[in-house]
Amino acid sequence: MRLRATPKALALRLDGHETPEDLKRLALPEGLPLEVEVAGPVSGEVLEALLALGRPLTLVPPRGNRPTGTLVVPKTMRAGERVEHPGTVVVLGDVNPGAEVVAGGDVIVVGKLRGLAHAGAAGDEGRFIFALELAAKQVRIGPHLAQAPEGEKARGPELVRAEEGRIVVEPWPKR
Repeated sequence: MRLRATPKALALRLDGHETPEDLKRLALPEGLPLEVEVAGPVSGEVLEALLALGRPLTLVPPRGNRPTGTLVVPKTMRAGERVEHPGTVVVLGDVNPGAEVVAGGDVIVVGKLRGLAHAGAAGDEGRFIFALELAAKQVRIGPHLAQAPEGEKARGPELVRAEEGRIVVEPWPKR
């Protein structure tokens, strides 16, 4: 267990070896909410002790699971090719039918997206997919999936994101 102060909250990291007594012994300054990072298996008793502290708390993902870095694919992806990366993936070319891009972060295609793209693959609904030409049969954001209607034609640059539990496709604003 590790506790540190940030400007807006107290950051508490639970490694999985804590006991309810460990949490009861914490001397917490008043007025700051808790941001709790659960990095290991935690028992129900420890969670109850955490709630018994009587503080507003926010659970944050373990640092090792956050999207990191950007992978640049400097070519067109062909059928059968698959790229998987824990951070953002940028494809400098097309993603052809049968090719897959799976990213823990965002997916950016500087070309035509006709294959599968999955942004926020670890469950992060706040990620997006951008393509200069979106003609994919299927896109995914976090746990959400959308399929293109039959006969749908690409309309130029578009942004795909999740909003209120559903996939939203918006044209990219012209400048």
